[in-house]
Amino acid sequence: MYAPTSTNSPRSGPTSGEHGGDLGGLTEFDGAGEILRAWGSGLRPDPDLTVSEWADRNRMLSGRSSAEPGRYRTSRTPYMREIMDRLSPGDTMQRIVFMKAAQVGATEAGNNWIGFAIHQAPGPMLAVQPTVELAKRNSRQRIDPLIDESPELRERVKPARSRDAGNTMLSKEFAGGILIMTGANSAVGLRSTPARYIFLDEVDAYPASADEEGDPVTLAEARSLTFAHRRKLLLVSTPTVRGLSRIEREYEASDQRRFFVPCPHCGAVQWLKFDRLRWQKGRPETAEYHCEGCETPIAEHHKTAMLEGGEWRATAVAADPTTVGYHLSALYSPIGWLSWERIVRAWDAAQGSDEAIKAFRNTILGETWVETGEAPDWQRLYDRRERWKSSTVPAGGLFLTAGADVQKDRIEVDVWAWGRGLESWLVDHVVIEGGPDRHDAWSDLTALLDRSFPHERGAHLRIARLAIDTGYEAPAVYSWSRAQGFAQVSPVKGVEGFNRSSPVSGPTFVDATEGGKRLRRGARLWTVAVSTFKAETYRFLRLARPTEEEMADGAAFPPGSVHLPHWVENEWLKQFVAEQLVTVRTKRGFARLEWQKLRERNEALDCRVYARAAAWIAGADRWPDEKWQDLEDQLEAAPTDTDPAGQINRQGQAPQGKRRSDWLGRRGGWF
Repeated sequence: MYAPTSTNSPRSGPTSGEHGGDLGGLTEFDGAGEILRAWGSGLRPDPDLTVSEWADRNRMLSGRSSAEPGRYRTSRTPYMREIMDRLSPGDTMQRIVFMKAAQVGATEAGNNWIGFAIHQAPGPMLAVQPTVELAKRNSRQRIDPLIDESPELRERVKPARSRDAGNTMLSKEFAGGILIMTGANSAVGLRSTPARYIFLDEVDAYPASADEEGDPVTLAEARSLTFAHRRKLLLVSTPTVRGLSRIEREYEASDQRRFFVPCPHCGAVQWLKFDRLRWQKGRPETAEYHCEGCETPIAEHHKTAMLEGGEWRATAVAADPTTVGYHLSALYSPIGWLSWERIVRAWDAAQGSDEAIKAFRNTILGETWVETGEAPDWQRLYDRRERWKSSTVPAGGLFLTAGADVQKDRIEVDVWAWGRGLESWLVDHVVIEGGPDRHDAWSDLTALLDRSFPHERGAHLRIARLAIDTGYEAPAVYSWSRAQGFAQVSPVKGVEGFNRSSPVSGPTFVDATEGGKRLRRGARLWTVAVSTFKAETYRFLRLARPTEEEMADGAAFPPGSVHLPHWVENEWLKQFVAEQLVTVRTKRGFARLEWQKLRERNEALDCRVYARAAAWIAGADRWPDEKWQDLEDQLEAAPTDTDPAGQINRQGQAPQGKRRSDWLGRRGGWF
């Protein structure tokens, strides 16, 4: 029988036995000592590290993905220490919410968590980007360097091989777990596997629904429910619009922590606010922060010491005791990143543009933008109507679009002229009697496409693109649009919600054969985020206008100005401002924005939205200055005696002897 092994024997080295104190020569070979040392090391447990400690010890930043390559140092961004450590297995928090400015180190902190989980606490992990394409890019630019630059992770993640599915673009297998990367637009990816760890990055850029199966955040979080108290969920994002921002909603349900830093002069602790950053007008380099306690100016070189002495403090009580929330602006950005001077320059540059100020609030202050959405007074619009010749395009108009709203008994169409900066003029309002079941109504609409509108500079313009609503009798709209050609006619479908990055999406092919196959030459449907264009229209209507004296001195209307002709009637004006943006509460108590009618009829506003969508589809939002200049040059070169009856033939060719500016728009014109 074998003799029992003593529990007091050392981890390595010879043991006593029948061979007189040695292992019978088993250790008498080259390398035996190294083997015994490795064996003894393997018996020792891994150090009990937090995520930040692991990052300081093991994380290397690659030059491919970082402006400061080399060893990761939490001391560079001290405000990230607590956030990362909340993700450690020993912390009781399950949901960590981070609403922040751009480029404050949040994504790298999330990648530290991924590396920690692979090395120290393996388990299934789900990392979600706004789209699958962004997930692939993140895998190449962030996750691959994370693994390649760390020996500890390279040992654990299977190497990429053509015949090995363990390491692919969107999945990384390792001992004890797997990292799945996907996009919020993929319902399949969100429900693919249970996950103990979930990293949701830039949640405000997620679509409202993943493949029409529900909210992506809810779908992803459901993957972790079986892990109970052992799960960890990190939600990170730059915020967007108040009432629609997911990250703001999550933050407001948390304990709403702020990073308090001490004043280097009086020691008073405070969290940094933009309104306490002050500078001499026109001199951003003089920017200094004024202490709340002693009002002494604080120079930026004190920031490093202030960050080192800072701490997170809760300012509210969380609805869920297992949720903790953090907010951080770019005012805390470390020395060498975004300076206070650059923040001031960005603020000064944004003045006069709501879009630029919105981007400043979102990306630098880490705060939501409040859409005003208050309907202007129709009487005020009536009083500032302008005079120009009826059905004539004013001098500033460079191309025409139209929006058509199909009703049961009529088709209403508004024709708008667009100029530089999306300045616009209402050129004509047409009501075609008879609904979509009346053949002559469609003939009249076709005739409108062929109509020539005289321009003040002498040219004659036709409608470059018409967007027509498919909400009523969509098959009839598709049939007519197909007959006219989709280069000039765009069927559209309005959807609620804001989408500033791409307010119009598509087209999707909606015609199919009897077998259900999509027809590439069939009807093409564009989807329009109507809330975005309604808010834009109201914002344009509120723009300040130059006085007559200022215009006499050469002042111009601001970009986006909306010009209404003297012939427009009260009823049309009331329809134009017939809706208002209001904040409503959901059943769960969260706020969201919703457009509500102030009166029943709103066709004028709808037609404006569709005409604006047509301008977007034509590319006006993305045209360079050279394009606008080309349009102006074409109009200047047009003869003043252009034949107003000059027509374009059905093949899309200009009549012989006519300039391109005479027929701009037919079959798409230049677009």
